[in-house]
Amino acid sequence: MDRPDQIERDATIAVLEIDTGSRDTWSTDRLDALLRDIETVASDDGIGGVVLIVGGDDGSPGRDRAAHQMPVGPSCMGRVIAAIEMAGKPFVAAVQGVALDDWYELALGCDARVATPGARVGLTQCARGVVPGAGGTQRLPRLVGRAEAIRLIAGATEVTAEKALGLGLVDAVAAQDLQRAGILMARDMAGTKRRLIDRPVPDDVDVDAAAESASRKARPHVLAAIHHIREAGTITARDGLDAERATAERMHETPEATALRHIFLAEREAARGMPGREAAPVPVDLFGVIGSGTMGAGIATAILQVGKPVVLMDANADALAKGVARIEDAIDGAVARGRLSRPDGEAAKGRLTTGTELSALARCDLVIEAVFEDQRVKEELFGKLGAVLGADAVVATNTSYLDIDRMAAKVPRPEHVIGLHFFSPAHIMKLLEVVRGSASGDRAMATGLGVAGLLGKQPVEAANSFGFIGNRIYAAYRAACEFLLEDGALPHEVDRALEAFGFAMGPFAVADLSGLDIAWTMRRQRVADRDPQDRYVHIPDRLCEAGRFGRKTGAGYYRYDADGARHRDPEVEALIIAASAEKGIARHSLAALDIQRRALAAMVNEAACIVAEGVALRPSDIDVVMVNGYGFPRWTGGPVHWARQQAPEALADDCARFAMDAGPGRQNGDLRLLGVGSGGTK
Repeated sequence: MDRPDQIERDATIAVLEIDTGSRDTWSTDRLDALLRDIETVASDDGIGGVVLIVGGDDGSPGRDRAAHQMPVGPSCMGRVIAAIEMAGKPFVAAVQGVALDDWYELALGCDARVATPGARVGLTQCARGVVPGAGGTQRLPRLVGRAEAIRLIAGATEVTAEKALGLGLVDAVAAQDLQRAGILMARDMAGTKRRLIDRPVPDDVDVDAAAESASRKARPHVLAAIHHIREAGTITARDGLDAERATAERMHETPEATALRHIFLAEREAARGMPGREAAPVPVDLFGVIGSGTMGAGIATAILQVGKPVVLMDANADALAKGVARIEDAIDGAVARGRLSRPDGEAAKGRLTTGTELSALARCDLVIEAVFEDQRVKEELFGKLGAVLGADAVVATNTSYLDIDRMAAKVPRPEHVIGLHFFSPAHIMKLLEVVRGSASGDRAMATGLGVAGLLGKQPVEAANSFGFIGNRIYAAYRAACEFLLEDGALPHEVDRALEAFGFAMGPFAVADLSGLDIAWTMRRQRVADRDPQDRYVHIPDRLCEAGRFGRKTGAGYYRYDADGARHRDPEVEALIIAASAEKGIARHSLAALDIQRRALAAMVNEAACIVAEGVALRPSDIDVVMVNGYGFPRWTGGPVHWARQQAPEALADDCARFAMDAGPGRQNGDLRLLGVGSGGTK
């Protein structure tokens, strides 16, 4: 292979810039070539110091697909770092763009670090089921202490250059020319070495607390990282490095690491939207939000916090005032938690203007409606927008279920209409479904995906279909769990089984939290669309008829005490048993594994139907939606990845049983479309 990197000279200082244009940046061949470059400059007596430019625009090469598939071998980053540390001259890491994982471990192997403003550094390997493998758990504690290292590594935290300077992760931030700043730093250090691995680990008073906090509900790879961090300084540096590397090699191909790599790559792919789309997004300088309720206020908050102005419109002045108060409370909360500085928080509030007339939105480039979830109400609103908005304005609906095409038909330019389905709370939840109507133009869709990036959301493109991707799959999951109630399980048994699988909350605890009346309203709106031959569980309706709407009324599937703790309720359990008897269903006990398989099979079956209908662009997009928006445990990779790990025949039987139980309105999905039994597909 030709030399992949560039070596320049500035008098006695060599500048080595790593070529990041190739997908195989950290392949064995590339690492061997980099090692030869380092040995070359280290052996040149005319060179007194080296600037190593690290980082890139597209994140860590250690997180590329090529790096994920690269076998761990003897020629690895550890050898490169060892050569830097053994060189008799200082190496300065000049960090540009994004320097995560292997990039930042390489920077830690240098004698000093300088970064560009806005650069990001960090060791995020724990987000993908592994531990740092090139000394990160041993060098970082020597720089910031064990407690901070635990917080950064176990939390897979990316840190901006400005914050990194305060933490000591970099030694300087270059105001202008990064290369020049690195050269000056290397000249100042001429004749010295400041090997980080030789430093003592600072004393920590809060390391136990940091370890305990990071260990709660932690996965094995996180616990292993904490273990190695705590060992730093208590054993020899060589033993610490060897132990870390052995753990990294062992964990690289575990099922959990494979699943986490899958979901990471799936997220990157989903963010690109439809392949081949080349349209540029509409520049959005001014946002409009219609509706100042919980969702509207949350959406406005998300936009304000990233530095964009918002016009919040609500015809009800009292509701508008309450919405403004919600926004200000949310921003104050972000300040209190340290996510915004106080000046930034006040500036965010200052970017909000309000109005009670649609004319207030006339100058907006993108308007997001978040009014009551009713098809007629939304269509009436869209019918008025054409006379108000500019010719290039994009209009988005935040509907969770409803038909976007019917709304788009009410405006003069339906190609400008898309769906932006935020999840509550909108300023916190990461997922954003970007919904493509039959008339949605490429430019409008590119705008939606661009807005997701601006807001720091994880976008997933979906076609117009009732419930889109997430709510449609969750509805199938919820239906299967309701069938379990009729067949013999009780709410706490279903929730316990699915929480044991990895969900933070079971479906009935979730229903109580979100409010049973919301789904009840939707069911009543769709009575005419329901096939009378489909299996319909009346239990949630009867709870609502009894005024049991969940936590907000103190009772739903569970009863709640004054502290909000949930408890089994004999009244509910009697209602469930009576509902089974009313249908002539002989109840029987269900093991946790049976509950898990039946609930997950419903998700997988619906996922196959969604792919068949073209609602999702690719099967892995479904994993991204369910992991980021619905609590599917990330370390399993999502329902599609989970399905690919199961015995195909048994899973197909489970899916067929669900479809048969549900009735003629439920299709039996073709699992081959998900890559089940075929070695996987995107």
